[in-house]
Amino acid sequence: MENVNGGAAEGQNAGSEKLRLLISDDSRLLRKKLREELERLDCEVVEAANGKEAIMRDLEDEPDGVILDIVMPEVGGIEALQVIREVSPDVPIVMLSSAGTPQKLMQTLKMGAIDFIQKPYTKEQIEKAVARIRKAKEKRLKKKAEEAVEGGEFDQ
Repeated sequence: MENVNGGAAEGQNAGSEKLRLLISDDSRLLRKKLREELERLDCEVVEAANGKEAIMRDLEDEPDGVILDIVMPEVGGIEALQVIREVSPDVPIVMLSSAGTPQKLMQTLKMGAIDFIQKPYTKEQIEKAVARIRKAKEKRLKKKAEEAVEGGEFDQ
């Protein structure tokens, strides 16, 4: 499959697969800006407008990582984090919120989020989060490959 942008993004290997990220925030403007930033980092983006949609998109699209706002209608980010963690225990989740309190930060990290980014975010924070998600994906793939070899799936 050819890269739509005419090649790999800066800092990416031409042979590396795009990260598929799910972003969930009730602000359409924030989703648009975050999508642009993530696409610049050579990510494929799936969007959800609330926690309920995020849970459904996680099940349907099996993203490599999730970025969740904490305060959203219908189902909030903390509740979505809990459900996604149950159905997709290995997917890295980054929380994003303007309503950041130390209690919420600690709660989401204890629930399995790998990072917590305070709005307004910086490009550098998003780049670091993407790097962590990419590293987690590589680790999962390596573990799967090792399990396959140990399980004899490649015996001749």
